[in-house]
This record gives sequence, structure tokens and C-alpha cells, in this order.
Amino acid sequence: MQRLSARSFSALATVVTLFLTGCGTQSGDPGGETASVFGGRSIRAQQVMQLTQVHGETGMTLLEGPVFGEDGGLIVVDVTAPEGKPKVIRVDVAKKTCRAVHTDGRGAYTSAQFSPYDGRLYLSDFAHGEVVSLAPGGGDLRAFFSGEVDGARMNPDDIAFDREGNLYVSDSRGLSEGKTDGRVVRIDRGGGRATVLVEDLAAPNGVSFDADYRGLWFSELTENRISYLRLDEEGGVTSRHTAIRVDGGLAQTDSIAVDADGNLYQGLHGRAAMAVYDRHGERLATVELPSRAEGLESATNVAITPGGTKAYMTVSGPAGGYLYSFDALAEGIRQSNGG
Repeated sequence: MQRLSARSFSALATVVTLFLTGCGTQSGDPGGETASVFGGRSIRAQQVMQLTQVHGETGMTLLEGPVFGEDGGLIVVDVTAPEGKPKVIRVDVAKKTCRAVHTDGRGAYTSAQFSPYDGRLYLSDFAHGEVVSLAPGGGDLRAFFSGEVDGARMNPDDIAFDREGNLYVSDSRGLSEGKTDGRVVRIDRGGGRATVLVEDLAAPNGVSFDADYRGLWFSELTENRISYLRLDEEGGVTSRHTAIRVDGGLAQTDSIAVDADGNLYQGLHGRAAMAVYDRHGERLATVELPSRAEGLESATNVAITPGGTKAYMTVSGPAGGYLYSFDALAEGIRQSNGG
């Protein structure tokens, strides 16, 4: 999730009514379509459709958290959507249509994932330090976790579930002040107990289990690095090390997804592209937009079709919020589906 302006947070915090609207379905490619290729370490993404426009109330649109539901629909969140605009959107990628699933007058939702324990859709509210859940098709909003963790309120950014439904959260606390107060937090599946796994981080953002659930990858936005936490059977940390240093230039590390072969897809804030690494840290490819695509600044996250290789990437900027597709290096699994 990118840094949000104080004005955007103010607008999000003051809205108080509930109203659902439709969303744009423009499908023209502003940069022209280019076939996805692996040659030259470049994968060319293709535009699927435009989902949102820049909101006049917040001055932004920011798509995040793509995740496929059991019905095949792709769920996307718009972090900066104001009152009266969809904050959770369902996309039919085959028909290139979308509809509003949820909105409210408060949340700034930065990620989405379905729980393997109860099947509900979980959302992290960055602005208010909460995690909430919805019924799979929308509605029935419930609070899952709020309040302080070890004496400090969270700014939950991305989320990942283990096999049992316990939740792992990247807490980007300290981001707005440029401090290294960030944490990775584990919340038990009942929402009653939160444990800090690692602290003193530089705005942790992406978080994902590896393909075998043996450990957890997480990225730090303001350090451009990806670290690895080895976990025991109870979810405790047994070791930690810096695994990958991302050469992003002006771009910074955003969300992370992992495919069936254990490859990491690292979203970039500040460049509409995604870096792909193998589990040993070798840079395999860069997913890029067509050269003529303008007004798109960040590729935040990706969902790879479960059991397939078609990937859908959320891309945002002054031109609006878009969905792009490309061919992933391996099949999609839970770790490449939301978070």
C-alpha cells in the first residue's frame, strides 16, 4: 500500500453514510496490447479493464488486494474510495464487468483475503487499526480485531493466513513519520490474541507464506528489502534474515505473492511494474506495462488464478485504477491469491 496523504485519511475518516454505486468498465488499452513474453527477462502485461477513476474527494484512487473467491469472481479493494463509492469490488474477468460489493463511511481497506477457517473475506483497515470481515458475497460486516498490540495501535497493511486460519499482518506503524516502528503481528483465528513476531521494521508492507508454509516473506517499503521468517508449528519465529535487496531506483517494495514453484512476485510503488524472484533470490523477470501506457505509477499486488497461470495485477495512478493481466511463471496457490 502506498503512502496516503493526510488529506486522504481525513476524508476517509469523516465519511458517515452507507451507499453502493457501480464502477467504470472501460477496456481500451491506453498503451496498446503487447503479448506477454519471458524473453529478455521481461513479461509484458496486457490491460484488462479500468475499474476506478481518481476520486475528487480524496484526490486519489488506489487498487489493492486482488483475490479470487470460490465463485471465480476477483475481489479488489480501493483504498482511497470516499463515501458513496465502492470500497470492495467484484470483477468478472471473463466478461470484463464489475460491481460494488461493499462500502462504508469509515474504512481505508488495504488488503483482502478469504480465510481457510471460516471462508469469510477479511479486510485490513489501515487508517483505523482494525481487521474486519464480510460474508463471501458481501454484507454481514463483522469486527475481527481492533485495539492495541503490545501497547501500540496497528496500521495493518497486508495480511496472510496459515493453514489453520491464523492471521499474519504487516503493521506499517511509523510510516507517516518515517520511523522504524513497524511490526509483523500474528492474530489467532478467533481474533482474541495478538502476538508481535518481529518489530523495529521500516514500514513493512507485503507479507506471504512460502509455498510450503515453512516461513513468511515480508517486505519493508522504505528499505527496499525482503526478509524471511522461519516459523515453528505454533507460528513462533525460529530465525530471521534479509533475503533479497530490491534494486528499485525510485520505486519501493509493496505487496508480495508466491506461486506454486515458490517464486516471489514483488509489487512496486512508484513504478507500474513487478519484480519476480525465485526462492533463492535470483531476479527472474520484470512484469511491465506497454511502453505507451501513461498515468499509471504503481503495481501494488497480483492474484494468480488458482490452479492456472493467468495473473491479474492491480495498477493505479493519475489515470485511474486498472487491472492488467500476464502469464505467471507457475500456477496460482493460496499464497498468490490475495493479501
